[in-house]
Amino acid sequence: MNSPATPTPATPAPAAPAAAAHTGVPADRTVVRTLVSLKLRLLRNGLRRNRGRAVLYALGTALGLLFAAGIALALAMLSHAVDSGSAGDAGVVLTGALALGWAAIPLFLFSSDESADPTRLTMLPLRPGPLLRGSMLAALIGPGPLVSLVLLTGAALSGAAGGASAAAGVIGVPLAVLTVVVLSRAVAAGNARLLSSRRGKDFAVFGGLLFALLVQIANVGSQSVFGKPGADGLDLEPLAPIAAVLRWIPPVSAVDAVRTAGEGRYALALLQLAATAALLVLLLRWWRASLQQLMVTADASTVEVVRGVHASRRGRRFLPDGRVGAVMQRHLRYAWREPRAKAAVFTSIGMTLVICVLSIVQGWSTVYLVAITGMFLGLQMLNLFGMDGSAFWMVAATLLTPADARDELRGRALALLSYAVPVTLVLAVVLAVATGDWSGLPSAVGAAFALLGSGIAIGAVLSVLAPYTMPADNNPMRNAAPGQGGLVMLNSFGSMFGSVLLASPAIGYLGWALATDAPTWPLLLAGPLYGTVVATLGLRLAAGRLLERLPEILAKAVER
Repeated sequence: MNSPATPTPATPAPAAPAAAAHTGVPADRTVVRTLVSLKLRLLRNGLRRNRGRAVLYALGTALGLLFAAGIALALAMLSHAVDSGSAGDAGVVLTGALALGWAAIPLFLFSSDESADPTRLTMLPLRPGPLLRGSMLAALIGPGPLVSLVLLTGAALSGAAGGASAAAGVIGVPLAVLTVVVLSRAVAAGNARLLSSRRGKDFAVFGGLLFALLVQIANVGSQSVFGKPGADGLDLEPLAPIAAVLRWIPPVSAVDAVRTAGEGRYALALLQLAATAALLVLLLRWWRASLQQLMVTADASTVEVVRGVHASRRGRRFLPDGRVGAVMQRHLRYAWREPRAKAAVFTSIGMTLVICVLSIVQGWSTVYLVAITGMFLGLQMLNLFGMDGSAFWMVAATLLTPADARDELRGRALALLSYAVPVTLVLAVVLAVATGDWSGLPSAVGAAFALLGSGIAIGAVLSVLAPYTMPADNNPMRNAAPGQGGLVMLNSFGSMFGSVLLASPAIGYLGWALATDAPTWPLLLAGPLYGTVVATLGLRLAAGRLLERLPEILAKAVER
């Protein structure tokens, strides 16, 4: 009979793997390989899910590379068209703009890139070191770093001269590419909790609109710089003071080191490369510290404070009674709290503001531009029920009679009018002040309200006849599930062109009055009246079909 101690020789077996795991070397390499393969799998599976998306991705990548190669070739040839100093200034400014873009990408597109969100890995037993190395290698996979490499190569060639420049470029260009990529991921990790919360998504919406406005302002500024060639060709002198500052700021300094080395100032070139390397080290330390904090601390960024029902009751005092008031309150809460709804509202307002600001800056502004506010804000009536998502089944359960359907649509239309009317009036006054055309203000407001009413009518009908599915997440950058692109285009362009066509009597009268010097002020009364009548008819028509198409609309709303 064997004693209980007989099986003891089998117990030391796990000791070897434990010792190997204690060293961390195999496990660390496995983590790095896993993170890189995970990025490749995410990219592959995202493209395999939809063939059209794969074609667009390949086409976009190819066009992006061709565009970057064209810019790089133009910068390389620029030194032969102008003096080398001015050509180097153009490369420095391009590098600075590229670095700024990489730093801003996480703030606007963080939620659309799953691989950039380290909070998805917080429940795994990962150490910051391997996680950092694997995330850095994974971040270098994709068209973004490749396009940046091409652009920075062209920027370096714009100031290159001789073998010393080539040696500096071999070090400086990859160093600059690595730095901008690490900068982007460090910003993402440092603000991961904020950017993944509802407030962070709200910030992305406002930041995206601000970024679009700044891009348009930069476009106007670039036209003023490059639109006037000098005596010997293209005049790049306005870039000199900007480049004089940027060339000392890493990672721009790593690219400018190519020009510095070509001029024979080798110590200064080494200093510029060292500055970028130092910035890279600091960014890596910041990134590692952010990952460490994310792995060991709890998330309290999305904790909501319970405020009670008193504020809700106070808000209801300004709304109609019954179902219409309840629908208005629900829809306005969506517009303020739901990231996609908020993005849609402020994108419509932002598009109008961008057009108006550019018209004022470029000198072709007119008070009648306020009419596009009605057209853009009318887009908020599109896909009314798809925005509700799976919660729409509770609304659908209460739609029992044609009166319920009319009240549901009327409440949503009044919610839109509650912010569309003030925005239109304020923007109309601002345009009148900017242009000095106070006489055209009444007719411009009337035309805007006619377009707004037409947009409400068209949007209500399209919401019933052509609904589409919204994605399951709350990503404000995605407004439709895969495969719904055709319906989105039908809704958007159908609403814009349909509202213009439906409001053609009011617009036609305005054009006739301006051409014949007839009075335009009657449109101040006729425009809102016409818009009200058209919107009422459209809502009644949509309500009549809502109950018939309710099963299909419900299926589209809850589908994910």
